[in-house]
Amino acid sequence: MSNWADLTTGKRIKHLRGSDLTQQGLAEAAGVSLALVQKAEQDRGELSVGSLLKLANALKTDVAVILGQQAPRRGMNRDDRAALHQLSEAVHDSALGEWDGVGDPSTLGELAEARDLAWAAYWASDSARVSSLASKILMEGQVRYSSATGAEREQLALVLASTYRVAASCANGFGRRDLALSALTSAKLLAREAGDPVVSALLESTLSWIYLRSAKTPRAVAVAERAALAIEPSFSKPSRPELLAYGRLMISAAVAASRREDEHAADDYLSQALAAAARLGRDEKLYGTHFGPTAAKTEAVGIQVALKNYGRALKLADEPEMKKLPRTMSKVARNRYKLDVALAQCAAGLYDRSADTLIEVALDAPQWVRHQALPGVIGKRLAKVSVARVRNISELIGVPLIA
Repeated sequence: MSNWADLTTGKRIKHLRGSDLTQQGLAEAAGVSLALVQKAEQDRGELSVGSLLKLANALKTDVAVILGQQAPRRGMNRDDRAALHQLSEAVHDSALGEWDGVGDPSTLGELAEARDLAWAAYWASDSARVSSLASKILMEGQVRYSSATGAEREQLALVLASTYRVAASCANGFGRRDLALSALTSAKLLAREAGDPVVSALLESTLSWIYLRSAKTPRAVAVAERAALAIEPSFSKPSRPELLAYGRLMISAAVAASRREDEHAADDYLSQALAAAARLGRDEKLYGTHFGPTAAKTEAVGIQVALKNYGRALKLADEPEMKKLPRTMSKVARNRYKLDVALAQCAAGLYDRSADTLIEVALDAPQWVRHQALPGVIGKRLAKVSVARVRNISELIGVPLIA
């Protein structure tokens, strides 16, 4: 629909539901009340992020589509569609052994370097570069892996597993759960063969995120908790990779628990993550995953926002070390944190500060922000104060925030 962004959220939900699915059917599929669906379609009240995720999953779409930031089906721009198409072909062809046309593959060292560059591109929100690099690694890496032996084969398995994981993360960010799960399946098989428990644990963290975006929060919590117990380090003599993986899994569990509004569980998981971060002492990166004191504290802000503890979130964000985030922090992580802060500011009545934070994020990562739910949520809340201001913000950042 050419005027998709001009519709209200309620009309978009009704259109996506169609005539074949009743309101009661949507409520049952989403695991929400009939009253919530009725109010949503009548544009009465605000939908929480958790409810938006559940409705999007039941409607087989993305939150950004419900909020009007993308149109159905062809909501992505041409570059993103091309990147995902290239990524999909590489994930499936490489796993199926369709690499006959690949000759003289890159060395293990070259493939490992390209893998690191693919993760750097992911955290810079450069999907075109992720797909280009991942396609090269998966196709050439599988050729070399098929004939490798011993230590080289194990190292290639780790490179390939990590690359399938970045492909899964990229696909999940665009709402392509099927492609994400396919890539993760290949990654888990390779990690199992390599016998690296840390890589396997980080794959479970990605799986937890996929379930979270699919609104399967109980499963997201269970996956992260189970993997954390398996990798839980000895706190007397912990290895740094185990601490990183354990801390990241505890964050995954805490985030998922917060989406269920289970404050007790979220706080418990978060305390474990903060303890692991304190033992690390500094932020570190391993296999494309960042974790440490800064990462744990920025995630803590988002968890408090999800629990609607806005004052607590802003208090955390106002701590001295949070005022100036480290330059090593990725663009995606930095802006995801700032969106949480913007929502907390809006909820606390700091509307001008919230608007400024939202603009700052959108100008820093214009393509990434289109696929996020929070800008639309923030926009609707700001519109209660000034519709004109929100329309000006929408025009400035190129993202429709309200109808």
